[in-house]
Amino acid sequence: MLTTRFVNGSPNWLDVGTSDLDGAISFYRALFGWQFTSAGPDAGGYGFFQIDGKTVAGGMQTTPEQGPPSWNVYFQSADAESTAKAVEQAKGAVLMPPMDVMGEGHMAMLADKAGVHFGIWQPARTKGLGLATDPGSLCWVELYTPDLPAAAAFYNAVFGWETSAAPFPGGVYTCVNPAGSEAEDMFGGIVPLADDPVEAASGAYWLPYIEVADTDSVVAKAQELGGTVRMPATDMEGVGRAARLTDPYGARFAVIKSAQQQG
Repeated sequence: MLTTRFVNGSPNWLDVGTSDLDGAISFYRALFGWQFTSAGPDAGGYGFFQIDGKTVAGGMQTTPEQGPPSWNVYFQSADAESTAKAVEQAKGAVLMPPMDVMGEGHMAMLADKAGVHFGIWQPARTKGLGLATDPGSLCWVELYTPDLPAAAAFYNAVFGWETSAAPFPGGVYTCVNPAGSEAEDMFGGIVPLADDPVEAASGAYWLPYIEVADTDSVVAKAQELGGTVRMPATDMEGVGRAARLTDPYGARFAVIKSAQQQG
């Protein structure tokens, strides 16, 4: 389970780059009740989505040259420079080298062997997200990749991730947890693109899951607000009821009412 007790290699930040920040603010406020707070005049328009003053994500305006609107997942690193070097050694790419972020921490943007973008965050004053797993916050991340063994080997080399197989309707699901941690510290999964025609058509990427109190009502609200349903609300035994969505500007995300929340 993802918590704010962040350890190296676990997701500790999430943000969206969008072609219309004001529109995205309005969409996610109506969908999840998120309030947006600017990070200040020196932050280039970057700001924080919050619930009751606790940060659940960041947000920024991006240009077409920076790529299409998307959600970006960041993983904790004790040393951003070393992690960036490990990515290069594992045949990944450094898209944005490690940099200090106003004394709050160090970040870098990277890509794995399949070209999937992800970030790292080395905490300083800002440790990470202020809320996780509660409704309205990040609870799980999922990598869609063309080569599961290659992806598992890459992230093991970079972060020391451990994988395990879990029974899943129609097959087996590959779960991920930080190095040396217990099974309850699992925070995500790896899915072969070939196993999901919807995702295969859109290419490899990291998908963040937001916990919700009612999956069906969130799906209906997203459609009302101009979002798109990529996978309708679906029950997954022992996991929860999930749906995959796109906001009005093209950023992909998922929502789930987890089994533990239902219980």
